[in-house]
Order: sequence, then structure tokens, then C-alpha cells
Amino acid sequence: MTKKLELLMPAGNMEKLKYSFAYGADAVYVGAPMFSLRARTNAFTLESLDEAVKYVRNLWSDKKIYFTANIYAHNIKIKPFMAQFKKMVEMKPDAFIMADPGLINLVRKEFPDVEIHLSVQANNTNWAQVEFWRDLGLKRIILSREISIKEMKEIHEKVPDIELEAFVHGAICMAYSGRCLISNYLSNRDPNQGTCSHSCRWEYKVFKDEKSEEELETVTGRPEEYEELTGNFYLEEHERPGDLMEIDEDQYGTYLMNSRDLCAIDYIQELADAGIISFKVEGRNKTVNYIASVATAYREAIDAVEAGKEYDSVKLADELFSIANRGYIPGFLAGNPNANAQFYERNGGFQTKVFLGILREYDAEEQVVRVEVKNRFELGDTIEIVSPSGTTSMQVEKIYKTGINHGTKKAGTTFEQTFTFHKESAESVETAHGGGYEVWINMSENPGEFAIIRKWIESNKETTEEL
Repeated sequence: MTKKLELLMPAGNMEKLKYSFAYGADAVYVGAPMFSLRARTNAFTLESLDEAVKYVRNLWSDKKIYFTANIYAHNIKIKPFMAQFKKMVEMKPDAFIMADPGLINLVRKEFPDVEIHLSVQANNTNWAQVEFWRDLGLKRIILSREISIKEMKEIHEKVPDIELEAFVHGAICMAYSGRCLISNYLSNRDPNQGTCSHSCRWEYKVFKDEKSEEELETVTGRPEEYEELTGNFYLEEHERPGDLMEIDEDQYGTYLMNSRDLCAIDYIQELADAGIISFKVEGRNKTVNYIASVATAYREAIDAVEAGKEYDSVKLADELFSIANRGYIPGFLAGNPNANAQFYERNGGFQTKVFLGILREYDAEEQVVRVEVKNRFELGDTIEIVSPSGTTSMQVEKIYKTGINHGTKKAGTTFEQTFTFHKESAESVETAHGGGYEVWINMSENPGEFAIIRKWIESNKETTEEL
């Protein structure tokens, strides 16, 4: 294996970018303002994109940053896209991730030296497509999520002189990566313009109306009270009589296209053998807890593969279950998952640990650490301290509500306050509450930068054995 394998992590803002690299990413991808498929929630501006590139260049010589500009543009967006693209080129990212063939053609003409990676949104499913884009000068192809490892291997054998990238973890779209109209129909948000509302994962209720067909023609409202369904309900497509698809419902609700999440932790060696050199993680909107756990697991697996060693995929899967998920499947890597790709009973509940907070500042004299609290915890809880150097456990024995603010916070960045801990004026409390609340807790050693805390969800300790 001559080319180093790459762990490519998402970065929705500067803080997530820093956490991604701290936990082992080789590269990150960030969204171009207005022109990426997370435009609605993208925290980056042109100024902070420039800051991001400088951060990467100043800290590491071998790390990379890619700008994502993968919308499918309407006419009105072409001119502003090219104007902004010129500014982004001047920042010198390592590559641009693009999907629209028209925009790619314009960029190739105006900026012939810019490296372009073809987005998964372009739905590359065969070697002929890859060959076509290679001949147009593209450096890397991000393969469609809907193809198998066997197909990836054939693509690499047919077109060996181009880099191949594949998603290995994260949410799966119910359509060919973004080619879906549900969000557009229900909330007027176009997935291919960066504004998908993920309507396929909303919770729905089914209502029964006893009115006649004539009366139903004039009905526009909904019943006042929900009537719980009894028995089984099925959908039958007109052209497939007898092929019944169950649409069941329980106390969790009914889900239209609630796909499980992709997890390829078992397949890193096979993907590398098939020619994949970049292992991509989905989730620019996810938390730093997600970044820490996912990067830790896949870093260990990739390092083992590069060293010619085996890795403990069960242990790494346990780490991946610690974060919010809808249940995991390997997607299409081993073939079409068919009905196993959907989980209709509930929209989650498989998470084994809850993210408690981010550790911001350590007071060595008092042996306490300031916590930006994300979820509730209390005295006596056993918590895990997760950092780039590993995971340890401790018991919460002290919680203080105190601090003097000596600084400010920039939107979309890490906290830049300096707090002073004063034990004599500290208010001892029994519970730390989430939602921006900050406390100090006991900690015998400095956890270091980029540390977070979490704890077990007792009811879900055995969940992973069922999935």
C-alpha cells in the first residue's frame, strides 16, 4: 500500500475542526457559505474559512482541508458562485468538493490548477463515470453510498490512476444522496440547494376517518383526537399486487423512511483492499462528542490496517454506540440491505452513553475543572473523561456554581473566556443542568485540551447486543 490512508472528518465550525484534528483526523471538509449542502446550518463565513486554512497550515504540515461547494446551481446562483469561488481559491485549500458538472466545467476553465474532488452528490456508481471525470482532470472521486465493496474494487481496477473516497460512517439518505423531493414537498427546502429538513425522519401519526368518500372530498382538517391504531396496516403499490409493505405504529410513532445509520468499522481492511484511500465521516452538524468518538474508533482501525495488523471491531463498535444513532448497518457495502435499512419502531434509543459536557479550563491549585454542561448530571455520578490521549473514569464528588468572567466568546468558535475559581465564594450544588449552564467539578489531574465528559445510560447498557 503506497499511499497513506486518510481519515476525513466533518467540520461544521472552527471548534469542530480543531476537535477533528485533535482526535486523529488527517483532513477535514468544511462548507462554503451558501454553496454547500449544509448551507442552512453552516457556521463558516469567508473570513472564518480563511482562518481555518491558516490554522491547519500553522499547526501541521501533513494535514489537509477541503472546501465543500457541492450544490446543484440554478441560473441565478452561477455568477455569485464564481465570484465567491475566486475568493476561496486565494485561500489555497487543498481541494474543492463539487458536484454540478456545469460549475465544474466553469471552474476548470477559469482555475485550471485547482484540485477538484467529485462529491457523492454526483452519484458515481460505475467505472465509466469515474473514467469520464478523470479525463476531465478531476483528482478524486467520492463514490456513491449505494454501491458495494465489490463494485468499488472493479472501479479501482478499471481506473487505477484516480483517488477513490468512500463514506464509512453517518446518516444515510433515503434517496441517492440528496436526490429526494420529500423535504421540498413538505417544507419547501431543497436538498440539492443545501436546505434539506430531513422530513424522511420526522415522526408521523396515522389517522383514520370514518367519513364517506363524498364527505372526504371536502375535508381539509385532521381529527381533533388521535385514535390509536389496532391490528396491522400495510401499503400495496398499484403495480405490485400482493407485495405488502408493513407500516406499523406504536407509542414511538410511525416513520416514513427512517434509515439506519452507516457504520463500516468492520470493513476498513476490505475497503482499503478495494482501492479506497480516503475514509469519510458524515456529520458537519454533529457535536464534538460525536467527532471525538467516531474519530477515535476509525483512527484506530485505519492505523491497524496501515500497519498490517488486525483490530478489535467489537470494541470500536462499542465506542460508536456511545453516541446518538438510529442503529447501524454497513449500508450497501456488502450488498443491498433491503428492509434491514429501515427501522420503523423508533427514531433512536440505541445510544449507550450521554454527552455531559466540554471541559474548558483546569484549576490545578484547587483541582477543579470548568464544565460547559450539555446534559444533566449530579453528585455521585460515575463519569468518563474522554480526551485525545484516552478515556478514564471518576466519580463526581463536588459541583460548584461560580466563576468570574474575564473574556468574550466568538460565534461558532471555542469559548475564549477566562474564569477565575474562588472557593470561598463558590456555591455548592447537587446537580448540573444543561443548556449553556457552567459549573466546576472535582478533577485530580488536568484532562488537557479537547476533553469531554459522558456517562452510561443505564437502560441502554445491553442495547448493542441486540443490533
